Amino acid sequence: MFGIRLALFVGLLLGAATLSLWRFVDSLGPLDLSRVDEGSVTVTDRDGKLLRAFTTADGRWRLPVTTAEVDPRYVAMLIAYEDRRFRWHPGVDWRSFARAGWQALRNGRVVSGGSTLTMQVARLLEPREERTLAAKLRQAVRAVQLERRFSKDQILDLYFALAPYGGNIEGLRAASLSYFGKEPKRLTTAEAALLTALPQSPETRRPDRYAHAAQTARDRVLERAARFGALGRPEAALARAEPVPTARWPVPMLAAHAAEAAMRSEPDRRVHRLTLEARLQATLESLARERADALGPRLSIAILAVDNATGHVRAHVGAADYLSAARAGAVDMAQAVRSPGSALKPFIYALAFETGLAHPETILDDRPSRFGLYAPENFDLSFQGTVTARRALQLSLNVPAVELLADVGPARFLARLRQAGADIVVPKEAAPGLAVGLGGLGIRLTDLVRLYAGLARGGDAPALQWRADAPPTGEPGRRIAEPLSSWYVFDILRGAPPPANSPAGRIAFKTGTSYGYRDAWAVGFDKRVTIGVWVGRPDGAAVPGLVGRQIAAPILFDAFSRLGGEPEPIAAPRDALFATSATLPPPLRRLRRDAPRSVAAAANAPLKIAFPPDGARVDLGLSAGPTAEASLALKALGGVPPLTWMVNGRPVGEPEARRQGAWRPDGAGFARVSVMDAAGATDSVMVRLE
Repeated sequence: MFGIRLALFVGLLLGAATLSLWRFVDSLGPLDLSRVDEGSVTVTDRDGKLLRAFTTADGRWRLPVTTAEVDPRYVAMLIAYEDRRFRWHPGVDWRSFARAGWQALRNGRVVSGGSTLTMQVARLLEPREERTLAAKLRQAVRAVQLERRFSKDQILDLYFALAPYGGNIEGLRAASLSYFGKEPKRLTTAEAALLTALPQSPETRRPDRYAHAAQTARDRVLERAARFGALGRPEAALARAEPVPTARWPVPMLAAHAAEAAMRSEPDRRVHRLTLEARLQATLESLARERADALGPRLSIAILAVDNATGHVRAHVGAADYLSAARAGAVDMAQAVRSPGSALKPFIYALAFETGLAHPETILDDRPSRFGLYAPENFDLSFQGTVTARRALQLSLNVPAVELLADVGPARFLARLRQAGADIVVPKEAAPGLAVGLGGLGIRLTDLVRLYAGLARGGDAPALQWRADAPPTGEPGRRIAEPLSSWYVFDILRGAPPPANSPAGRIAFKTGTSYGYRDAWAVGFDKRVTIGVWVGRPDGAAVPGLVGRQIAAPILFDAFSRLGGEPEPIAAPRDALFATSATLPPPLRRLRRDAPRSVAAAANAPLKIAFPPDGARVDLGLSAGPTAEASLALKALGGVPPLTWMVNGRPVGEPEARRQGAWRPDGAGFARVSVMDAAGATDSVMVRLE
């Protein structure tokens, strides 16, 4: 009878306990995994390498990583130190849990944790400050729920994503990047041991603040891992000899502008995979930074590299230094509308070749000419006389280009650029004139590179694509030129004189300098890749000496050298006409001259100061005082030589037959620059020197 009563009592007791546990589990509600989805937004290159990451809304670094992306030694060391029976228990190690419970009952407080890795994940998912038996029971229940829902490796993934490592660092990947500057796939034994030790007490073991405590904790992990066979004793001894890091590495921030653009386009996506190449991006950002430092404190540089076959952007450098306020680094100059100078001339020639007006060996005249009220002059104010179209484009002569554009038609030229997908900006108050061929319009570096990539593809300008995680646009190339005329331009530009100390004949390239020395450009291409370079001040201020051939072209050639491999030429089409000027068909031997042009007509053009522009701010580096190198370039158009230059009413040198000069200022401030020709005509501008 007593046995029956005892059995009933035990049964009732177990039933009550089971009911209580059931009610306790029911009161917990469903498992909350929202913290896992609150990680940092990351931007990677096409191969998954991290380009840039952004902190969470509460300012924490929490980067995604999986077990497959973690060094196996770290995983083995973590399990050996934290939870040796992790692979076999159902979420709770009852032996450790019973020991911890008995110690807590006997001492009235928690003495040892007894938590498994799964229970630690439960605590990270639902963080609470209290350390009580009820809290432990809650973690145990959640651990069992996690084990039923996820595999062991998935539970490790959750731990790697949420474990704290000091400060605002959460998750193994953020810790590895912050303390060692590397991904967790390449950890050394000492590094793996330190990252194993940190989550137990992340704030008191931070190596950047408490290096000694961090080293002590790391060595304790190494000793225990060696004792339980996770690594050998000699390996542990070598690891103990390594110093711990004493400072944090910055989280990678490559392709800052492209990363921000990706976030703006899809704000709800957590991982953005771009078409960029991390290695090339890093080396071109370094190139831009080095060259900008050598050029001046307020200059910026933008570089864009595009795969011609696909239109994938391989590198996007929007500024020389993203964090520099002086250089306005936050402004993406690859997307800024600027004047291209002579950089669009190749497309004038391509259109002329396509329409049968000219051939690369057609004879053109480079002499003083006037087109209505417009009298173009070459950059050096000299004239070459009779030249071939090939030589005229290689030397970037202005008069032959304008003469071709006059026959092609400015409106037709602009229509072709827009048809190819370029967003061209022209003044709204007047119809497009011949000046558009020499930079009298606005264009972005992205569009300019796209047009040149079209020449490399036989005339089809590709749609540029930044996202590798998006399906192909399916948009066909837009025609900028016919295949034959495209190759003619490539063949001509490959023979252009390279910058000093650069090899000739490797790439086809063209430079440009905008009116007033505000923008320097260089764009080059071979069969595989097109690279464009822009140099200037983001605020549009004039910079004396900012010339495309001297400033941007050397950067372009350096960028191509960093691609690796030899440039690949473009094969000539079957219908290419190889001839000399004398053996060309008669209509192509010389450009027709519908209207005679004379030196007198050009000389009668109104006198006008071309540089410096009125109201310009010219940076001569005068903040530290006048120097021998600080001189203001002076340039005029039109008028009757000789010309007399004056600054603040005082003559500058003797009257000159040439239309350019120079003046050395004695300090920063405003200056009134004037010029007078032999006929008494004058022009004047006010500039601010800095």
